[in-house]
Amino acid sequence: MRWMPRTLGLSLLPLLFGGLAAASDALPGLRKLMDTPLRDTSICRGPDGTWYLTGTVEPFWSYNEGIRLWKSKDLAAWEPMGLVWKYGKSPWHEKYLQAKKPLWAPEIHYLKGTFWLTYSLPGWKADDPKGTDPRNSGCGLLKSATGRPEGPYEDVQPSERLGDEIDASLFEDDDGSVYFLWHSGKIAKMKPDLSGLAEPYRWLKTTVPDPDPRHHAGLCAGIFGKGSFDHVGFEGMFVFKANGLYHLCCAEEFDGRYSCLVANAKSLMGPYGARYEAIPHGGHNMFFRDEAGRWWSTYFGSDGKAPWRERPGILPVEIGPDGRVRIRPAGGGR
Repeated sequence: MRWMPRTLGLSLLPLLFGGLAAASDALPGLRKLMDTPLRDTSICRGPDGTWYLTGTVEPFWSYNEGIRLWKSKDLAAWEPMGLVWKYGKSPWHEKYLQAKKPLWAPEIHYLKGTFWLTYSLPGWKADDPKGTDPRNSGCGLLKSATGRPEGPYEDVQPSERLGDEIDASLFEDDDGSVYFLWHSGKIAKMKPDLSGLAEPYRWLKTTVPDPDPRHHAGLCAGIFGKGSFDHVGFEGMFVFKANGLYHLCCAEEFDGRYSCLVANAKSLMGPYGARYEAIPHGGHNMFFRDEAGRWWSTYFGSDGKAPWRERPGILPVEIGPDGRVRIRPAGGGR
């Protein structure tokens, strides 16, 4: 969530996605959902077929209350549901609340018969005003006590943060095991009731490092260590499974674009192959399937050459014969 373009006026390199393409041609089928300022778009389908949407709301860089939801029957017309959770009640929130920090990158999930919301709070120290020091950030998980999307929500671990950085997510594997994900590859299996982590975290990485400095954010050296290029991205982690493969997705600054990079593996814990730029300008997204089984990526736009900036959208995608995520051509199938 924390990425901002280093230079907005700089002419960026052409997009590299299935060949050279102009920015206007790189995202066919991209659809804006609302003209509401929002970052880190997350979408989930409820058991009744209703779609629910959330993300980081304004103000993005200072106190913004908490988590808001929208709902839709058709992924086109969206109705606001208002503020469903206000942060500050859990003891570990206090320092962030005092520093007037925002809540970042909530995700909505429907698992185990109820709705869940992940959330992140960026660094709180006075000498870390932008929240870029991972030692000062944290993330948590909320459970709907009623099974309804509007809650009320309860913090599953109110005494301390669940993860030690930002950008939390959830992944449920085929056997019903649920994993808590965060940052740029951290993963830990959760307890059966999702009340906490059942094990220390592991870090998922690619086995094919990308040493090109143009394919990494300026923050990477500070996060991973100078000369470390085996991460899929530096934030915005998400995992999904399709066609027998696990797809590890992260946001990365790639040739000046804030993009979604993906690496694939046959096992959740890897090894993961080479990463690739799946969604140009589409960093900190997530993937979901509609009622017809077609795949979509969420989108919001966070660089100077994106089709738009900080508005929620969706983009049709598919899994190619090579197992890679690619933008679905007009009239394409699943």
